[in-house]
Amino acid sequence: MFISFEGGEGCGKSTHARMLKEYLESSGKEVVLTREPGGTQFGSTIRKMLLDNDLSIEMTTEMFLFCADRVEHVEKVIRPALSEGKIVISDRYIDSTIAYQLGGRALPEDLVRYLNWISSKGLVPDLTFLLDIPVEEGLKRTAERGKTNRFENEILAFHERVREKYLEIAGNNRQRIKVIDTFKGIEETQKEIRGHLPAGRQV
Repeated sequence: MFISFEGGEGCGKSTHARMLKEYLESSGKEVVLTREPGGTQFGSTIRKMLLDNDLSIEMTTEMFLFCADRVEHVEKVIRPALSEGKIVISDRYIDSTIAYQLGGRALPEDLVRYLNWISSKGLVPDLTFLLDIPVEEGLKRTAERGKTNRFENEILAFHERVREKYLEIAGNNRQRIKVIDTFKGIEETQKEIRGHLPAGRQV
């Protein structure tokens, strides 16, 4: 089973992805927790560039870097793990590209969707959790963590566009994408996430 976590800055994706991994492992499941960008050695190098506040990157270049990361990620991490019968949980995947590069950056839709499809080799998650939070609250949380990255430092309007695109994607993919309100507590949010797992996956 392939599960992805999506959402804007400060929504708690990494925390809940890790908690779900631990929950599934407690019942004997084999789980691979990974992320985009940075799920491979090559991807880690790309991640450093993409998040570096000191780098000025053209929007199209940024798109190609994300896609290069995904090709490596799919071929070297996700597909091998799935072929071995493991559960894969990814912190960000194809929906991030649509939300950030199409929604946030307003790149040409045909280009974004084509590169997204090519880089993923058509591999779509079985289940996606979109952790939704008001933009200002999410950015407040990132600021409280300390140093912010290149995306977290984008203007408010950028983040609003990203959130709107995410909700649009979810509305068009209701069976796969479950929207989770993360404005509430961590435990309550995690309980709701677990409640969406298919029968047989829950402990």
